[in-house]
Amino acid sequence: MPESPDAKATSKRPSLAQLRQDLHDVTTATDVRLTSLRADPRKGAQQLYQQIQRRLAKQADAEAAFQHRLHYERQFWQAGQLVAGIDEVGRGPLAGPVITSAVILPPDFDVPLVNDSKQLTAKERERLYPIILDRAQAVSIGVASRELIDQLNIYQATRVAMQRAVLGLGVAPDHLIVDAMQIPVALPQTRLIKGDAKSASVAAASIVAKVYRDHLMISYDQLYPGYGFAQNAGYGTAEHLAGLRKLGVTPIHRRSFAPVRKIMAD
Repeated sequence: MPESPDAKATSKRPSLAQLRQDLHDVTTATDVRLTSLRADPRKGAQQLYQQIQRRLAKQADAEAAFQHRLHYERQFWQAGQLVAGIDEVGRGPLAGPVITSAVILPPDFDVPLVNDSKQLTAKERERLYPIILDRAQAVSIGVASRELIDQLNIYQATRVAMQRAVLGLGVAPDHLIVDAMQIPVALPQTRLIKGDAKSASVAAASIVAKVYRDHLMISYDQLYPGYGFAQNAGYGTAEHLAGLRKLGVTPIHRRSFAPVRKIMAD
């Protein structure tokens, strides 16, 4: 019995596994390969088509949100100016330094996943960290040690660390975008509440500072085991407080913070 035309057409179609492999790199809704996929009557093919459409829509939303986060930078780029975003990590922990970062992005920077570090997973931050270091025009780190925090207070020490990050840039910016603080440098500054969610430069700085500090706290965990620094980054978790009560205060604990001060007084 001769094979039907429908059966012949079906036999010529690639398998669903082959389709997934062939279409994994589709980046636009106008890709001609989607036309054939849409016409494929197989249930699995239609499900794959819908999956790709959802992925493309998600990517488009991410790109639009990213372009919105470049709103402030674009104003300075159009005027031929360099703008640096600055952010900090580590004001709340009981141990370890405050880390700040200053980042100058180029006008052609296009990494839509760059967002407030708190909105990203640890895996996403680790993936973005080397990309930012590679593609930024300049990146700098500023540190406020435990000693400086105890000497000045957390707010003033953070300002000093931000100042150090700005002054450590290899090129001088014309303007700063800062996450809600004023930095003691003679440069015009745009201060934004939740700036890491509103400015791509500040978001990039938040990622760099966060990953840098997380790596540092992992090292401290090796040096001072028993506090859980690799997991809690120095924040006052139950494990950390239990370690404090059992093992006492380490050189990186902030003596001016109440839980540490209480342990020292007992």
